[in-house]
This record gives sequence, structure tokens and C-alpha cells, in this order.
Amino acid sequence: MNISATDLTQRPPRSPRVRLGGYVILPRMLDKGRALLAGTVGEYRYDCPTDQHFLTFAGINPKELKKQLATGKGDADILAWIQAHAKSPRTAAEIAAWSSFMEQRAPSDTESREWYQGEHQRIAPKREDIATWFDLLDLDDYATFGGKP
Repeated sequence: MNISATDLTQRPPRSPRVRLGGYVILPRMLDKGRALLAGTVGEYRYDCPTDQHFLTFAGINPKELKKQLATGKGDADILAWIQAHAKSPRTAAEIAAWSSFMEQRAPSDTESREWYQGEHQRIAPKREDIATWFDLLDLDDYATFGGKP
């Protein structure tokens, strides 16, 4: 197995905002999957609830995707595999709309809002610009690896 993996005990995966094939979340999920295979995933989780948004939208099985990552394929080859094996093939316009929605997505139910607020207070209580899930993920990554929120 020849896997080029980021050591997620030393630095965070790519931001959920980074796109591959127009998809947000995907590059981050690939980083976590490769790190899991390499034994350097740290506290991150592959196939977490955020990853599930992409997997459901694209119609991709996380175990099958992990098998592809284990072959050592790069991002472009993985994207080609996703496009060929997606149970829910999407147009570029659908991907763009979904990615835009995901970038703006915020907690929508009471339980999620309470958890989100607790994490926001724990990490950076004075930051007023944290409003979306992606904002919180980026902030947490930054603070976890030594940044001052």
C-alpha cells in the first residue's frame, strides 16, 4: 500500500470548504481516509456525520471509497472513481448548488445548536464571526494546532 497521507496528529486535514470536482467536504474526507489507513488519523474520524453529507449526496459507499484510497490513488483518480461509481450521479450545477448550501449550513435543531454553542464557547467565545458548521470546523482545526482564536 503506497499511501501519501497527511499526519493528522501534526496538522489538520484540508478545510471542508476546499473543493474537488466541485464538491466541498471531499478533500477533507480523503485526507482523513488516507490518514486512517496510514495510522495517523489522530482524533479525526473518517465517515463522520459531515462526511456522510457528501457520501449520501454522491451515493458513495464509505467502505468502497476506503478500498480505493488503500490503492494509493491520488485525488484526481479518486474523483474519477467517484464519478464512475456514484449511485446518484450529479450535474455540475447540482454539485455547485449543494456545495454552496453546505458552506452556509448551520445548526438547525435544538440539540445541534446547544452542542455548537458549547463548542464555540469552549474554543473562541469572543469570536462573533462563527456561524456555520464549516466556520466551527475551521476554527477548531486552527485552535487545535496552536492557533490563537
